[in-house]
Amino acid sequence: MKKRLGLFEIVNGIILSLLMIVCLYPFLYVIFASFSDPWELVKHKGLLVAPLGFSLEGYKAVFSNRSILTGYITSVVNLVAGTSLNLILTLLAAYAVSRKDFLLKRPIVILIVFTMFFNSGIIPRFLVVKSMGLYDSRLSMILPTAINVFNLVIMRTAIENLPDSLEEAAVLEGANDFDILFKIVAPLIKSTIAVLVLYYGVAHWNQWYQALMYIQTREKYPLQLVLREILIGNSTESMAAGGVDSSGTSAVIGEVIKYATIVVSTVPILSIYPLLQKHFVKGVMVGAVKG
Repeated sequence: MKKRLGLFEIVNGIILSLLMIVCLYPFLYVIFASFSDPWELVKHKGLLVAPLGFSLEGYKAVFSNRSILTGYITSVVNLVAGTSLNLILTLLAAYAVSRKDFLLKRPIVILIVFTMFFNSGIIPRFLVVKSMGLYDSRLSMILPTAINVFNLVIMRTAIENLPDSLEEAAVLEGANDFDILFKIVAPLIKSTIAVLVLYYGVAHWNQWYQALMYIQTREKYPLQLVLREILIGNSTESMAAGGVDSSGTSAVIGEVIKYATIVVSTVPILSIYPLLQKHFVKGVMVGAVKG
């Protein structure tokens, strides 16, 4: 028999639907505006529920801009290299501090967690990066954030929740720590690994503050720092200046370029989430329920 919806379910559904619209509409507005005709968009007031006309002028300007293409490549390299390094180091560290027979386990865990609440600050971190010769290097975007303590705790909890009998059976078969880690532990916590791929990937893709501090050469700017310059400065007018007259056309197209740039920089990382969605809830909730 079908269960009839009560008053609570109906009201709850309406409230959640309204919240969904409130959260989703800003992104839809940006998409609609990026495909709109520049002159129609400038004249439009109020809500935007569909593209005003249809124009690809913003996307043409974005993909013809060398800074954006260079920033795109830099961000992709940082994403792949940084996330790979993050996962390897986090997995190794989490496995080490999850061993019950590890002699210095408790003091090391306390020191690691301590850094999650108290950090060195911006100036000491900058001086360390500069003294190590990483200033104006792409490695400055990867090495200082090689391990996130919160993610390390999540992975450690996932490993500790695995049955001890699996490790004992592997040891009897002659397996060493690397065999246990990569052949037994890693496959069993793939949901947690998928969640951390998303966490680390989003952090690397949205990274701009570190680049602002450590990167000086424009050719090494990541996409988000280029996007910041476009949205805050007057870069959109210079991007649209080629082949237009002096009647304000460049400023008008510049508005569409801003929205197109946001879409171009956001869609790639959003496309990763559906691939990891089935692992997300299971992985992030590991350790939440005991027994």
